[in-house]
Amino acid sequence: MRIAIVTDAWSPQVNGVVRTLQAVSAELRQQGHQVLVVSPDLFHSIPCPTYPEIRLAFARTGAVARLLEDFGPHAIHLATEGPVCIAARRWCLARAFPFTTAYHTQFPDYVAARTGLNPEWIWRYIRWFHSPAQAILASTASIAATLQAHGLPNVRHWGRGVDLALFHARVVPDAAIAALPGPVQLYVGRIAVEKNIAAFLGGAHPGSKVVVGDGPARATLEAKYPDAHFLGPRYGADLAAAYAAADVLVFPSRTDTFGLVMIEALACGTPVAAYPVTGPVDVLTERTGAMDEDLDTAIARALTLSRTACARYGSGFTWAASARQFLAGLAPAFERETLAA
Repeated sequence: MRIAIVTDAWSPQVNGVVRTLQAVSAELRQQGHQVLVVSPDLFHSIPCPTYPEIRLAFARTGAVARLLEDFGPHAIHLATEGPVCIAARRWCLARAFPFTTAYHTQFPDYVAARTGLNPEWIWRYIRWFHSPAQAILASTASIAATLQAHGLPNVRHWGRGVDLALFHARVVPDAAIAALPGPVQLYVGRIAVEKNIAAFLGGAHPGSKVVVGDGPARATLEAKYPDAHFLGPRYGADLAAAYAAADVLVFPSRTDTFGLVMIEALACGTPVAAYPVTGPVDVLTERTGAMDEDLDTAIARALTLSRTACARYGSGFTWAASARQFLAGLAPAFERETLAA
């Protein structure tokens, strides 16, 4: 099958959306599918105001149309709600070409956190963007319920995976992190206001607080919490070693739809502490994570959990399964007789 994936999030951005699309695209190609990724790096772009790590692409419908028409897709998936996908959406609607979308991020909550705007205003845009889709792919039951509650009923499940060649129970812990006074409490992800990292760094649980990642709030948080260890971004084996060295992964976000870092940490045997919100409530179990409105309480409980049980559970999330779910979600978006032609 020829599958076009259109996205406004792509490398060099480092986030769950990009990692998901890259991993699933690789799985699809391994299965013999042809995949075209239409991404911001193909167009002129500018840094997003207040968030320069994100590029806003100037993607005209004609330029996107040429890419799609030259590729001749059997199915088109629009991964994000930005300008590249808007151009592709316009092309699809003009030609009555069915497409699917995905709801990767709590965009209304993110905008509200960064601007103070009423999230219901943003939901109007979300409904406008996703309503014509044949299906909206969502990572958890909670997100599916959220979409349905906002008038978007046509939701299908699309789970996430872990690169089990990198993240597993046999990873050698990072020696420098492991040597810090324990328990070592680790945050991994973007350092941005919507991630609620201050709730973690301002907590009272004893031990060492370690932050892996980068983002627009890093300088402010480093200045406010000088005792925390900010290590910058880490990737691949270095990231896995950080997970393995930690006693607990702390996931303070209240706005994520899933949280890839949680299952990566679990696959390395590291339990998770989080708030009881969308993402953690869908991913964690009583044996692999602790959730509480008091984050210090969640951390204390998570530290009592079995690393063996966490690693066993984390190893059940695979990108092969995620790719199969993605394909199943695409099924209504193309005419089967087209493939037989």
